[in-house]
Amino acid sequence: MVLSASLSIVSGPVPVVVTVLGVIGFLWLIFYPSVRYLLIVVPVSIAVAVGGTLLAHYLVEDVWRPFPEAIETGVYISSCVAALALILGVARFVAGHGWLQKLITVLAGLFAVLMALSQINVTFAYYPTVDALLGHSGARSVTLEELDDDSLIVVPIDKWRAPQNIPSGGRILTAPIPGTKSGFTARPAKMYLPPAALTSPTPRLPVLLLLAGQPGAPDDWLLGGQLVATMDAYAAEHNGLSPIVVVADGTGSTMANPICVDSKLGNVATYLSQDVPDWVAANLKLANTDSRSWAVGGLSYGGTCALQLATNYPDVYPTFLNLSGQIEPSLGSRQQTIDTAFDGDEAAFKAVNPMDLMVTRQYPDTAGAFVVGRDDAMYRAGLKEVFEAARRAGMDVHFSEVPGGHSFAVWSVGLRQEMPWLGKRLGIPE
Repeated sequence: MVLSASLSIVSGPVPVVVTVLGVIGFLWLIFYPSVRYLLIVVPVSIAVAVGGTLLAHYLVEDVWRPFPEAIETGVYISSCVAALALILGVARFVAGHGWLQKLITVLAGLFAVLMALSQINVTFAYYPTVDALLGHSGARSVTLEELDDDSLIVVPIDKWRAPQNIPSGGRILTAPIPGTKSGFTARPAKMYLPPAALTSPTPRLPVLLLLAGQPGAPDDWLLGGQLVATMDAYAAEHNGLSPIVVVADGTGSTMANPICVDSKLGNVATYLSQDVPDWVAANLKLANTDSRSWAVGGLSYGGTCALQLATNYPDVYPTFLNLSGQIEPSLGSRQQTIDTAFDGDEAAFKAVNPMDLMVTRQYPDTAGAFVVGRDDAMYRAGLKEVFEAARRAGMDVHFSEVPGGHSFAVWSVGLRQEMPWLGKRLGIPE
């Protein structure tokens, strides 16, 4: 098996090999030639690992509650396996004799833990390839200073022609977008600039704002979302053209959940509807500022947020992509959300909640796509309900299911699948 940057670590031979090595490692950790070890140490280790996992489940799901929905059971099972491997590894290391046995025990423990971590990664597909695991986005970086060229000539997209020396791939720009109007403190945004953006003259390009989930960060779209590969492939089929993709911060930190509204949790809605477009218009001269050339999309929390922006600010974002979004913004329950973010004011919540807005308003100029995993038991039915509400509200929308659950395997495919529709909607020439 050749280890290359593009090698999948969520399908194919890699997870199989890791699982086999992990099982062998566990057999070594469990079967030590000692009656006391087999009858006392192993059962006690299992009891401690299971008990610790159950305690963690209680603390996370019933006390801390960092996420609106429960963490998948498979994650807790894999965590229990990892904990058991560590406990048995220590016990086997202490019981072992000689440096060779201890070395094998260390390796066995590592393989067992790696197997558990691999299963979690297979569940969410956050690191789909070796490249992603190493933190590589798949594109070279560019600075804002390199793009700030007063002599840059920008032409209408339908008048632009690709030069012979057009780059083969896009570039990634990392830059902070301040919350000038909102006061929201955001992490630096990641921006994909297609090959056409690196030419002179350059075409005036549409903009796609993408949002990550919760927990999450802008980098998620570059790693698990395989953004660069998707956009480079699309650009290769369109003479180097694609939207500029701005992956902005919609939460403020990895664990925060400000539910994409203006509240005491943070003025996220103003940040994404005013600060981000203003910054793009002021700093990316090649960006088309006509809202008909703008779209917003996101995964999970980001998908919910995309629809919130599209329904609350249809003049800013008349096009949206909702990947596995919730039925409504949530901090757990509707009442908990209203109490925490709106000081108990249900009317204030309904005034910004898409499901309520789509009952009282019509959106004839809005178009959107809904994508969900076929096996996403938690979000699939709700998203279908949201789609039907959008259709009744006069939106031009479509709904599709792709193989998988609530994971980046779905969201990366969802973006790739919807790019032809999205590009056409935003004015990319065929």
